[in-house]
Amino acid sequence: MIPYFTKEQVSIALPYAKLIPALRLAFTQEIISPKRHAHSLSEADSSSLLLMPVWQPQGQLGVKLVTVAPKNTDAPTVHAVFVLFDAKTGTPLALMDGEELTLRRTAAASALASSYASRHDARHLLLVGNGSLAPHVAIAHCQTRAITDISIWGRSVEKSAGAAKIIREHAEFPAHIRVHVREDLAAACHEADIISCATTSKTPVVLSDYVKAGTHLDLVGGFKPDMREVDDDLMSRATVFVDTYAGALAEAGDITQTLANGSLAKSAIVAELAELCADKHLGRKSNAEITLFKSVGTAIEDLCAANLVWGRQY
Repeated sequence: MIPYFTKEQVSIALPYAKLIPALRLAFTQEIISPKRHAHSLSEADSSSLLLMPVWQPQGQLGVKLVTVAPKNTDAPTVHAVFVLFDAKTGTPLALMDGEELTLRRTAAASALASSYASRHDARHLLLVGNGSLAPHVAIAHCQTRAITDISIWGRSVEKSAGAAKIIREHAEFPAHIRVHVREDLAAACHEADIISCATTSKTPVVLSDYVKAGTHLDLVGGFKPDMREVDDDLMSRATVFVDTYAGALAEAGDITQTLANGSLAKSAIVAELAELCADKHLGRKSNAEITLFKSVGTAIEDLCAANLVWGRQY
């Protein structure tokens, strides 16, 4: 019987101080990640099934199975399992809790992108959205920038307070950082150096008028073409980075919609993570520049994380 790695075991194996540099290396390696399969399960509640295969020649093979149910109130919106195989023999090696793996690799990829795209003196992080991903994003960004303040905005003040409590109590969280719950989104955006959006909204949440010059936008919530987290005007002001061209140009509503309506020029999409990690693009060019990283998720990140989990035990 193949081993199963629980949420707790995955968490212990993937501290951000270890996962972020591992991802930086993974994006420079030969890893094959076909376009993921996305299937709509219910138009009424926008639930989806995602299948994400990935393999590395002479290495491991994996596939992640994900269900997304945005209308869940008493359970997480995302459930997932990752299956790891030996790529040469096809032998199943392990099952892993895919939800914890996804949360951690997503947050780590955002922090990795921020290390290239946000200002080096960025100190104030704003989380837009208070779901299960928000605390992970907060902890990960503290690894790549000297954050002193974290603000949280969400439609439920109570949920934002709960997210703030999770952040403060997290084992990897630096105790000196101040955490604030905010009710005025526009004011919170104007004060922030990095704005990280982790929502499943279909209409823009962060508007151009809210955002000052020099801000870095981190969009990790929307993963389908009908999802939007920022408006057209903000996209037109931004220098855009993506996790992968293939995924972002096919699935990211903030990009596909603005390319279609002309508010985003394709030339404004300047690099994907592989190019940043290989030093083929240096990232942010000036302190006044508005930068934006759009992530829809790539199985490259999943395999990297799964290899760390597996390698810790075997």
